[in-house]
Amino acid sequence: MNINAQSLQAAFTGFKVVYQNAFAGVKSEHERIAMVVNSSTKQETYPFLGKSTGFREWIGDRVIQNLKTHDFTIKNKSFENTVGVDRDDFEDDTLGIYTPFFAQLGQDAAEHPSRLVFGLLASGFTGRCYDGQYFFDTDHPVLDENGNETSVSNFGGGTGTAWYLLDVTRAIKPLIFQKRRDYTFVRMDQPTDEAVFTRKEYRYGVDCRVNAGFGLWQLAYASKQDLTTANYAAAREAMQGMKGDKGSPLGVKASLLVVPTTLEQQALEVVKREREASGATNVYQNSADILVSPWL
Repeated sequence: MNINAQSLQAAFTGFKVVYQNAFAGVKSEHERIAMVVNSSTKQETYPFLGKSTGFREWIGDRVIQNLKTHDFTIKNKSFENTVGVDRDDFEDDTLGIYTPFFAQLGQDAAEHPSRLVFGLLASGFTGRCYDGQYFFDTDHPVLDENGNETSVSNFGGGTGTAWYLLDVTRAIKPLIFQKRRDYTFVRMDQPTDEAVFTRKEYRYGVDCRVNAGFGLWQLAYASKQDLTTANYAAAREAMQGMKGDKGSPLGVKASLLVVPTTLEQQALEVVKREREASGATNVYQNSADILVSPWL
C-alpha cells in the first residue's frame, strides 16, 4: 500500500468505524445509578446537595427553604487509551490484524464510565461526600423536628462482601458522572510526527475529561452483612424510613439492589424467588430490580 494522505485518511476512517461500532454495542449501566452532568470548566460545584424541599399549606407569606448549603466540588480528570500501528503493516496492507484492538478500544471507552461510577460506589465506605462524612456512614448529621442535630445511618454494618440498595427513581441519583469532554477518537499519523519519524509508528487513541462523584447519601444504603431476606428487609426499612431536615419524610424507594458477581445467586434468591425455603410466600419478590456489576 502506498502511504499518502488519502490512504492514511482511509485507514483512520476504517479504524474509527470499528471503534464506534464496538462502542455502540456496549450497554453501559452507569446512568442507572449516576446523574450525568455536562461540565463547562475544570471542576463543578454542587451547592444543592444537602438541600431538601417539601410542600406546606400556604398560609401567610411563602416560607423560603434556605437550608444548609454544601459546596461539594468534583474536579474533572483526563483519561486516555492509545494504540500504535507499525508503518510496515501499512506498507504490507495488513491493517486487518488491528481490527480487534480498535474494537477493544471502543468497548473500553464505553465501559469506562461504569468503571468509574461503580468503583466510586464501592469506595463509599472510605470516600467522603458533601457533609464531610463517608458516603456510607453511621452518623450523617441531620436536623430533627426541633432543629437539633442528630445522626442518621445508611450503613448496615458487617465485614463481609458489600451489597447496596439504591433509589434510582428520581431525577437526582445517588452518584454523579461528570463529563467535561466526551470520549473522542483521535490520531497522530502525519509524516512529521515524532513517533512516525523515530519509531515508524502511527498512533490512534481515545481521550476524555470526566470524573465521578458522590451525590445524595440519602438515596443509597450499603450493608456488609450476609445478603439474606432478614438483612435485606432491615436495609429496606432503614432506607425507606429516612427523614430529612426538620423530620420531613423523604419518600425514599429502595428500587435497585446492586451486587457484585459473587452475590448474584443470593440476590436472586432474596428478591426473585416465589417462595422461601420453608415454603412460605416470599413477600419481597420483585420488590427491587437487580443490577449485577463486574466493576464492584
